Amino acid sequence: MYTFESRVRYSESAEDGRLSLGAVIDYMQDCTNFQSEDLGVGLDFHRERHLMWVLNSWQIVIERYPKMGERIVIGTQAYGYEKMFGLRNFLITDAEGNCVAKANSNWVLVDTEKARPILVTPEIGDVYGKAEPLEMEYAPRRIRLPKEGQKQEKILVREYHLDTNHHVNNRQYVQMAMEFLERGARVRELRVEYKKQAVLGDEITPFVYRKDNGEVIVSLNASDRQVYAVVQFFLG
Repeated sequence: MYTFESRVRYSESAEDGRLSLGAVIDYMQDCTNFQSEDLGVGLDFHRERHLMWVLNSWQIVIERYPKMGERIVIGTQAYGYEKMFGLRNFLITDAEGNCVAKANSNWVLVDTEKARPILVTPEIGDVYGKAEPLEMEYAPRRIRLPKEGQKQEKILVREYHLDTNHHVNNRQYVQMAMEFLERGARVRELRVEYKKQAVLGDEITPFVYRKDNGEVIVSLNASDRQVYAVVQFFLG
């Protein structure tokens, strides 16, 4: 497993003084990018070949949220690729090696010139190696929506939502959806299904679905009712 060490910064902490959910996502995204750079297949490698990896789905299980100042280790490993998908785990541990958070993710390799998914070749996939998948209860990629949701005010995509691909960053969709959680809600598991890429100037219309068990699902929709992303929160 590829790893790097860090310490929970004040700027990464929520109002309770613990690592925020958004920062958990950022650490995981940073880790996979650091690994790619160290392997010589980073941003420049993909730009030259008109390729990019697009996140298709997240499943993140939070064991606990570390306090500000705690030392943590962030790790990632690829465990295979299938057709146009790359399969990848993440693991965050504390100074004693205890699990803080673990995740499964599915990524799609995209040809940026043709704007469509392409097969992952051994040249692209084998460089990451293939580890045994982490032990966790793997959820399906797709998230089913309940029948009725509450329509919310539109969100305009601004420059600060974008990443180097000029699309709304994966973490930003989650941040938008978190606006509809009650203050102080503790997310123990997060699932996200990404379907369509939003760009500068797009308008995103959230639909919120609340289930009797406290689960919250937020569908972030385009004006034509196509879905940019579905975010599912399990609380407790």
